[in-house]
Amino acid sequence: MATSDPARPGFQLPLLLLAGFRTLIDDLHAELARQGHPELRPLHGFVLQAVGVHGTTATELGQRLGISKQAAGKTVDRLVAVGYLERVYDPSDARRRLVRVTEHGADGLRRSAETFDRLREQWAEALGEERVAALEDDLRTMASANWFRLDVPGWFGG
Repeated sequence: MATSDPARPGFQLPLLLLAGFRTLIDDLHAELARQGHPELRPLHGFVLQAVGVHGTTATELGQRLGISKQAAGKTVDRLVAVGYLERVYDPSDARRRLVRVTEHGADGLRRSAETFDRLREQWAEALGEERVAALEDDLRTMASANWFRLDVPGWFGG
């Protein structure tokens, strides 16, 4: 059933949600660059989260992100080169190499969380705390039960 309001066609909702997401992400990365993390890109946040606190292998990372082992390896190579990840031998199996978040990577994650809090505060100042909270509640209601998934890069890539 089509929307009865021609000023609000259905296709605009996902575009507006994406525009809001893009605005937050662009603002985040501009601030991260100012704080000493100019190399971080939106994909990198998903990768650092998928690596986790205990580390992982490139194969497991690819599975968590929904991308190939080769794509995961290429991304890991880039993040190792700029100091966000490191490769180490697995203490429980010397044949395996683990990928771990470095202190620089952990700093980027910490700064991201702090910046997202500030960005949310800016939205609340502009729209009102009640409207932002209502928006969050409404999105939780409409989002699937497993809404936070790290495989977004694979999902976008098809």
